[in-house]
Amino acid sequence: MNDTLAGWLQILALVGALALSYRPLGDYIAHTLTSVKHLRVERLVYRLGGVDGDADQKWSVYLRSVLAFSAVSVFFLYGLMRLQNHLLLDIGMPAVTPGVAFNTAISFVTNTNWQAYSGESTMGHLVQMSGLAVQNFVSAAVGIAVVAALIRGFTRKKTDRVGNFWVDLTRITVRVLVPIAFVFAIVLVAAGVVQNFHGVESIATIAGDHQSLTGGPVASQEVIKELGTNGGGFYNANSAHPFESPNAFTNWLEIYLLLVIATSLPRTFGRMVGDNRQGYAILAVMATIWAASVAIVTVNELHSVSSQAGHLAGGMMEGKEQRFGVWGSALFAVSTTLTSTGAVNSFHDSYSPIGGGMTIFNMMLGEIAPGGTGSGLYGILILAIVAVFVAGLMVGRTPEYLGKKLGGREMKFASLYILTTPAIVLVGAGLAMALPGERAGMLNSGAHGFSEALYAFTSAANNNGSAFAGITVNTDWYNTALGLAMLFGRLLPIVFVLALAGSLAQQQPVPATAGTLPTHRPQFVGLLTAVILIVVGLTYFPALALGPLAEGLS
Repeated sequence: MNDTLAGWLQILALVGALALSYRPLGDYIAHTLTSVKHLRVERLVYRLGGVDGDADQKWSVYLRSVLAFSAVSVFFLYGLMRLQNHLLLDIGMPAVTPGVAFNTAISFVTNTNWQAYSGESTMGHLVQMSGLAVQNFVSAAVGIAVVAALIRGFTRKKTDRVGNFWVDLTRITVRVLVPIAFVFAIVLVAAGVVQNFHGVESIATIAGDHQSLTGGPVASQEVIKELGTNGGGFYNANSAHPFESPNAFTNWLEIYLLLVIATSLPRTFGRMVGDNRQGYAILAVMATIWAASVAIVTVNELHSVSSQAGHLAGGMMEGKEQRFGVWGSALFAVSTTLTSTGAVNSFHDSYSPIGGGMTIFNMMLGEIAPGGTGSGLYGILILAIVAVFVAGLMVGRTPEYLGKKLGGREMKFASLYILTTPAIVLVGAGLAMALPGERAGMLNSGAHGFSEALYAFTSAANNNGSAFAGITVNTDWYNTALGLAMLFGRLLPIVFVLALAGSLAQQQPVPATAGTLPTHRPQFVGLLTAVILIVVGLTYFPALALGPLAEGLS
């Protein structure tokens, strides 16, 4: 079987698997978020936390719960890393340095999983299992909980209540993430992913040298790393490491896992608002952007080579795994940057200027196609609100979306959401370029070097976590700056989403009329896609022109 046929087959198999998962998983998540019954284990959690499982919260209380949970999680994870040399299963690892611990704690709590360290030489098994892996579960659950509150804003009327954060967090973790992760962890182990408690062991190589290999509970962390769109690898090479992804099947399965929940959430949205056509419209926009990005990156990686490898046979394989090839690498790169996963099976720094530029552009879109667990859906719903508002301006009519009027208050929240991340990205990248010491951390100079810094802040602010892998970021300045970018890039948008949810929930729905914009038809799909591309293009084009576009034209 040639590479082209194998590449097409894995894409078609992926699309088919996601299509089969769309309805049952989306319906199950909707049932989980709307059920009035509590499982026994959930009631136990509520009692331990002093939570009334039947009480709803105002949006402001819901927000305070999110912020409080995130703050406690950061402090707990920071302390765990700083004390790891005094804990069990430390496998001889020293305490994590303050700067790396600060950066990593924020990174995993915000669902970013940016890593300024090598996992196999920095973290003990207890920190990996009880710290990082736990945050992989709950940070993903936070994203779904926030979008659930926004959907309730559309479905409820004349109320100031948008749900209960603690109930949403517990249910999503217990009923959705843990069961799916348990099943697929077994599949990964059966496929060859490592799962043990071995420490650092020295082995003799064929050449007669010695090499240190670190074992550990890899499969159990790997599955939720992808399923929860987290991305933090047990090893420095991430999903390019054979212990994390040993063959082409595990590579395909990990791509499926990082897409499946985010792809199914539009179905959850359609079920909860009582119109499945709305979910299909959102899914169509996501699929269009994803397919276009896969095509652009794959074609450029197949037919373009970097200037350094341009005269070498097989130069397109620079920075890519032989096990996965160009097709498997490009598919993974697009899927991980269009979600908030950040896992990598190849080094984007080695991609062609347009291929690497697309990975940056994917994140600049806000990771909405399909995006992170929850964050992708609430991001595209914000853009849908903007699209409806634009359509209303064109016909001189007060815009409405799902029966809710979009007035000045709602549009302020939507506008602040859209402006927050670009401000963090552009200010951060500008500061990195203005400081000589931070410019020195770039592996390359010129346009490609700028792309490395731009990628770093784009990844951090959008809570992706992947890197161009050509920039040194384990410095006090980068650890602090990127940590703050991750924190503000996660929490500030959530503030505006929940405020918008509260504003919508207080409204009395208005009936649809002949002048109401249908938001389930192909015309709206095209309008929303155009608005997304225009908003991102106008915001980021100057920065892209200085980086990947300039490199591609040189």
